Amino acid sequence: MDEKVAFITGGATGIGKRVAFSLAEKGMSIIITYRNSHKAALALVDDLRKTHQVKALAIQGDAASEEDCRDIMEKVIASFGHVDIFVHNAGPYMHDRKPMNEYSSEEWKYIIDGNLNGFFYLAKDLIPHMRRRGWGRVITLGFERCETAPGWIYRSAYAAAKSGLTSLTRTLAAEEAAFGITVNMVCPGDIIGEWKEQEIKVAKEKKDRTVPIGRPGTGEDIARVISFLCDQKSDFITGSIIPVTGGKDVLGKISSV
Repeated sequence: MDEKVAFITGGATGIGKRVAFSLAEKGMSIIITYRNSHKAALALVDDLRKTHQVKALAIQGDAASEEDCRDIMEKVIASFGHVDIFVHNAGPYMHDRKPMNEYSSEEWKYIIDGNLNGFFYLAKDLIPHMRRRGWGRVITLGFERCETAPGWIYRSAYAAAKSGLTSLTRTLAAEEAAFGITVNMVCPGDIIGEWKEQEIKVAKEKKDRTVPIGRPGTGEDIARVISFLCDQKSDFITGSIIPVTGGKDVLGKISSV
């Protein structure tokens, strides 16, 4: 992993932050994007530099904006020249539960843009750099069973965007395999709140009977899988949709509510 550059969208907080730590532990340079979490982003960059002695950069920008994505890429290439690993963690989510016909056009478009189109805006500029180097790792984030295009009551925009992203992930995997680039999706289970940045050792001290393995899921659970997919020897894994749920039927429970 020496001299590799990892680019994580939405990396200032939550699961993205835990992924940044995981990849920095392997000696990678880290680039994160953030929309509003300015202080958190700067604090993370400072921590990565001091703790892991790696290069780190935070860039403000909204993954839902094509213009912002273009500006982000210009800064990334100007600072590092290339990206080896792209983790599209950013993705707006509407916490209000409401049926599709109550969405405004602006709300619908923002969720689709942030989760699906934003990946396209960035990947189309990153892939050529990976091709020239003959190596790359692309990771998207989905939700449980998104590869089946399931219905998700009161989450129509998010479900539609992630289901589309799943298909795009598999398509890109097929298109880029010959260039040494793998493309996979990781699907977190019911990981919420402070658990997104937490370590597994902390979760093992807390019981959660709603999860078959008996403990809450953490950001580290997701980061470990992403880190594995980024390994040099993980080149035989591409086009895969990998659920990390602790055995919990997250979508089945939510959809029945």
